[in-house]
Amino acid sequence: MARLTHFDADGHAHMVDVSDKDVTARRAIAESAVRMRPETLALVTEGRAKKGDVLGVARLAGIMGAKRCADLIPLCHPLPISKVTLDLTPDADLPGIRIRADVRTTGQTGVEMEALTAATVAALTVYDMLKAAEKSMEIVATRVVLKEGGKSGRYEAGA
Repeated sequence: MARLTHFDADGHAHMVDVSDKDVTARRAIAESAVRMRPETLALVTEGRAKKGDVLGVARLAGIMGAKRCADLIPLCHPLPISKVTLDLTPDADLPGIRIRADVRTTGQTGVEMEALTAATVAALTVYDMLKAAEKSMEIVATRVVLKEGGKSGRYEAGA
């Protein structure tokens, strides 16, 4: 089993030293989804949500979440993020909103946590904006689907 890098030889949590790592282009894509009743989804697709533009606000929240990841996750390095893209797509088959966050940087460590944070904060924002209509919504299927760059190379879910 691989050694967990966030623990020292005595088992204490610490921030990993990345100073000897190469600076490379890095990218991560994470997904999440918010499952809801069809009538709640209709509030979004028909623009009838009382709090306003659900997808637009959630997109901005996800971008902000990626930028604040190191403030939320104790051992994450603050990173100079070069790009964050969030796609929020209504899906009648779910039913709900599918979320995809794509984060990029050039640095010494990856952006998987930033992508996961972006997708999760966007999902939480969808929930917040629609909770008056449905409290039983579920945030589901949050995961990293792509990671590129760095020593470990490329990871693609299902590949």
